[in-house]
Amino acid sequence: MAYLGEVPNPVNRGLTRKDTFTGDGSTTTFDLTTAIPNVTENDIEVFVDNVRQEPGASDAYTLGFDGSSNFKRITFTAAPESGSEIYVLSGEAQTSLLVVADDSITTAKIQDGAITADKIADGTIIASDVADGAITGAKINSTFDISGKTVTLPASVSGLGTGLTNSQLQNSSFTLNGVTVNLGDTTSIAAGTDWQAVKTAGFTAVASEGYFVNTTSGAITMTLPASPSIGDEVSVIDYAGTFDTNNLTVDRNGKNIQGSAADLTVSTERAGFTLVFVDDTQGWLLKDK
Repeated sequence: MAYLGEVPNPVNRGLTRKDTFTGDGSTTTFDLTTAIPNVTENDIEVFVDNVRQEPGASDAYTLGFDGSSNFKRITFTAAPESGSEIYVLSGEAQTSLLVVADDSITTAKIQDGAITADKIADGTIIASDVADGAITGAKINSTFDISGKTVTLPASVSGLGTGLTNSQLQNSSFTLNGVTVNLGDTTSIAAGTDWQAVKTAGFTAVASEGYFVNTTSGAITMTLPASPSIGDEVSVIDYAGTFDTNNLTVDRNGKNIQGSAADLTVSTERAGFTLVFVDDTQGWLLKDK
């Protein structure tokens, strides 16, 4: 910046300080409490009995060094009278900037919303600074970047919390043999025919199961499933080769067998067969002949 005349003195002037003394009629030198830097006697005001004194070697006083080379001694050309009141106004009490001590600014001293993104350096906030569960789905943009790959979340995904639940998935269930299974549920999937332990008494068959039937002690009735679906299968094997002696009766349980509304009687020794359900017209059909 340009100035007219002399450049302003860059030295900061301090606050006015007052030193007081009492004359004794013989003392001509008085030392101020604090040294005054970079000034002359023209920059201070000296009063004797409330009368301002004119500075200068040929006038009332001069300002110079004391015995310790501190620039703070006033020397009068004539000793002030005994009992006279002397006071000096000086500007040596320097102002200074407050230095904030480390760890002295508390949370209460920071105004809400005062810290903006511009004041947070990149990489400053790390994973350990974020509390578990603190980031909710509402705080995640629908599009974000992972290792340079842009990922866009479906509009239907909201409220992520700590993770996606099964109900938040578009396909949260699947169908197995006509039965709906929800994700997270427990179900059993048989690999082919699920063969059961040997049967020695009447029983109700279950789709996809196979049965070794022992009629050694007497005839046995096997009841077919009540509400079969297309493709349901039930398999049977004559365990002891006694179907010819003690027959196996297959109870149709309300559905046709081979298109007939009648139960099936099996009397062939070592018979083995599989019944497959097709519809209510034909009902259960023999898979092999």
